[in-house]
Amino acid sequence: MVAPQAPPSRVKHGYPAPVNPGTDTGMDLGSAPVLQSPAPETIDQTLETTILNPLARTAPFDAPLGSTGDPLDLIFIEGLRGETIIGIDHGELHATQPLVIDIHAGVPHARACETDRIGDTIHYGLVRERVLRLMREHRLQLLEAFAESVADIVLGEFGAQWVRVKVVKPQKFEDVQAVGVQIERRRAAGEAAPRR
Repeated sequence: MVAPQAPPSRVKHGYPAPVNPGTDTGMDLGSAPVLQSPAPETIDQTLETTILNPLARTAPFDAPLGSTGDPLDLIFIEGLRGETIIGIDHGELHATQPLVIDIHAGVPHARACETDRIGDTIHYGLVRERVLRLMREHRLQLLEAFAESVADIVLGEFGAQWVRVKVVKPQKFEDVQAVGVQIERRRAAGEAAPRR
């Protein structure tokens, strides 16, 4: 059975205008949402950018909140590429393979917004160098452990309050575009940020 819908002239942004009993629909729909399918081009775009292309760059849906409940400012690196030895399969144990890394670091309202000084924020150039050094020096096998190391660096060495790290193996399987892991971590409440 198909649910009755408000006349098209009453539907705005997927929600019908309130209808009173005895009007042209003969029903009181109140303010209940009318379920509508998204346009085909929207479905195709969503499929293309999020499901079929895991390397697609998407900003976080909502900014993470700081300890005071205020949104954090985000400093980010997307698509950092490097080569490293990582994995548990025989073919991964002795030869490097590419990784692609995204890092979103949250800081309370960055003082750099007012001072225009790099010392008052996270220097993404230094984060990049530090992560590339980690790629050269680590002895980890799992992407989860590698992502955790990146998160520890951003929180502990660079003073972020919150971090999201995504690590992708873009060439792990011939029939899969990419595999990977994404984690989020937050500095413990009351833990002081390192001095920069």
